[in-house]
This record gives sequence, structure tokens and C-alpha cells, in this order.
Amino acid sequence: MKTNTPYYAVIFTSTHSENTEGYEAMTNKMEALAKIQEGFLGIESARNSIGITVSYWDSLDAIKNWKQQSDHLIAQQKGKEVWYDWYRVRICKLEYEYEFF
Repeated sequence: MKTNTPYYAVIFTSTHSENTEGYEAMTNKMEALAKIQEGFLGIESARNSIGITVSYWDSLDAIKNWKQQSDHLIAQQKGKEVWYDWYRVRICKLEYEYEFF
């Protein structure tokens, strides 16, 4: 993902409950839906004992709109009720980036 700075990152870290039935399908649906939202820039994700997903957005308004998107609200509620034992969300402004490859 190459974009001009500054932009924003939503960092979602979590631990799963024992019941993850339907989680993968919902994750795939939410990623596809996020990609068509205005202001979406990209996503990176990894999961072992703790999961981390970082989504990138061009503005705080875009993040707010994503949080309130109707299908995403359903996924958030299901996550609280079923899939997660714990999660934390952090929103950061990225001022600078570099990479090596």
C-alpha cells in the first residue's frame, strides 16, 4: 500500500472466545465491504494467540462512517456477544512511513 501521508490507521487487537463459528465468513465479508467504503486505503492482518488487524483510512470521518456502517454494526455486536473474549481499538495518525523489500 502506497499512499500520501498523513493518513489514519485503525489498529484492532483481539483474543478469540472458544466459539468462532461463522467468524471467518464474517471477516471475509467485512474486508470486502471495507474495501468499497469511501476513504479506505488498505488492510493488513495476522492471527496467532492474539489477532491484529490494521486498516488504513484517509480521514477520521471515513473511520467514523465505517464504524457506523449497518453490516459492520451487526458484525461488531456478534463479535462482542460470541467471537471475542477481549479486544482493543486504537486510532493513530500516520505522519511518515518507509519500507524495505
